[in-house]
Formats: sequence, C-alpha cells, structure tokens
Amino acid sequence: MRVVAGIVMLLAAGGLMSDAGISGRVVILEKDNKPSPDLSDAVLYLEAPASATTAGKPATVEIAITDKTYAPHVVVVPAGSTVRFPNHDPFNHNVFSVSEPNSFDLGLYGRGEAKSHTFDHPGLVRVYCNVHPRMVAYVLVMENRYYTQPGNDGSFTIDNVPAGRYRLHVWHERIPSEVVKDVMAGAGGGATQQDLQIALNARGYKWEPHRNKYGRNYPTNAGRERY
Repeated sequence: MRVVAGIVMLLAAGGLMSDAGISGRVVILEKDNKPSPDLSDAVLYLEAPASATTAGKPATVEIAITDKTYAPHVVVVPAGSTVRFPNHDPFNHNVFSVSEPNSFDLGLYGRGEAKSHTFDHPGLVRVYCNVHPRMVAYVLVMENRYYTQPGNDGSFTIDNVPAGRYRLHVWHERIPSEVVKDVMAGAGGGATQQDLQIALNARGYKWEPHRNKYGRNYPTNAGRERY
C-alpha cells in the first residue's frame, strides 16, 4: 500500500519555573485526505539532559495475541519493564525479536499460555512471530519518563517536565525516520508558547517483509497458512 503522509504538530509548552507540560496535536495526512486510523500508534518523547533525566518506574504490560494479531500494536515502557505475550489463538506462536540489544526468543507456545520478556535497554524493539510473517508489534523502551502516545484525535500531553530545553522526538511506524525538534518547557516564571508545524512526505511507504528468527525467508506459502 502506498500512502501520502505527513505530520502537523501544534505544540504548546508552558508552566512556571517548577515542572511544566508539553501539549499539542499530531495529524497524519493520508492519501486523498482520508482520516488516519492509527494516530494513537505514534510515540512522542523528550531527549533530556542528564541533569533533568528522571527514569520511569518499571511496569508489567501485556500484548495479547488474537487472530494472528498483536494488540496493542505499539506499547511504550520504561527500561526494566516486562511485557507479557498471552496466546489466545487455538494454535502455536513463536514471539521473537532480533532488535539489539533487546533481542529475545520465547519459543513455540500454545493457546492459554503466556510468556514474558524484560526489556532492560532503551530503544525500538520490533517484535515478530516466527510462524506468521504478517504479525508485528513495536515496543519502545524509554530511558526517562517524559513520553506519551496521542489519543485517537491526535492530542497529547507530556506532563511534569522540568523547565528547560529539550529535543522532542516523534515516531510512527509509517514514517521513514523520526521527526526531531527543539522545544522549551516553561521557565522564567512565565509561560512559553511554541507552535511547530512538521510536514513529512511518506509517499513511498509500503510494508516490507522481514526474515524469520534464523535470518531466512518465510515459506513461500506465508500468508496463506491454515493456522
């Protein structure tokens, strides 16, 4: 599938000299101006100086496997968090990733079983299934607590940000590279407004097949399997 995509962000960063917030809206412009079905799959996070970095509290979250689909499709967790992968399908799956330094392989397991992995290192983790090549999920592991995902309408807020300058990163799987912009959280006892507009052409986007956990192509009947 080919799409025309872009991102328009209106950001307002404001607050007192104490912690502030960064809020705004993400819009993905589609071909023929169609509404985007996956705004909430975007991830926004701040690259903070070491002096302002506060680690998030590790958590345990769940990505369920149902009808050969991972749900949710994208999760964001602090480093040290654990993700459970319960299998609700009446056949086996093999959850794995080769994304370094967070690679893992949970092996084959069946309906009613759940296996877990703890993600200790910040970074983007692409999660696949060694049986079903169309299955993919994304785990973004964060080194600080300044991150969020938009709502279905594209609106977002990153709360409790110490006053100062940051680099805002915007990730989405259908965008070829992250959008990065400098932003300012409130300082000097007054509010600071920033209106940023970012347009990015993703006209060449199309789903690209990946290889299995052994580095080989999936069988040629992939996508037509009976289970």
